[in-house]
Amino acid sequence: QVQLVESGGGLVQAGGSLTLSCIASGSTFSKSAMGWFRQAPVKEREFVSVINYSGSNTYYADSVKGRFTLSRDNAASTVYLQMNNLKPDDTAVYFCAAVNPGYGLGYISSLERDFNSWGQGTQVTVSS
Repeated sequence: QVQLVESGGGLVQAGGSLTLSCIASGSTFSKSAMGWFRQAPVKEREFVSVINYSGSNTYYADSVKGRFTLSRDNAASTVYLQMNNLKPDDTAVYFCAAVNPGYGLGYISSLERDFNSWGQGTQVTVSS
């Protein structure tokens, strides 16, 4: 497993932007797809976006498509979630996660059960 630390959360007005970062420590980072999930108060945690091990493929939840961009820098062991045109409904704790590398290089998923390393989360609050 890798250790994941998120940063970049905060308070922003609707229409604003934030960039979340997730730094990983561990030898399997570059072999794993990386994802972001979020959990709003009294709601289930939900998928936001995932990027494959090389950064060549990304997938997004419909709710963030066109507004969020996920990227990764394997040399820096970091993934970035650029969030634009933020809405109050984006308010949540955002979690970075790594897909279990045991599934093989190239495996990508949006299912929580396929991720075996999780960060502590970073709070994003969007005011109206």
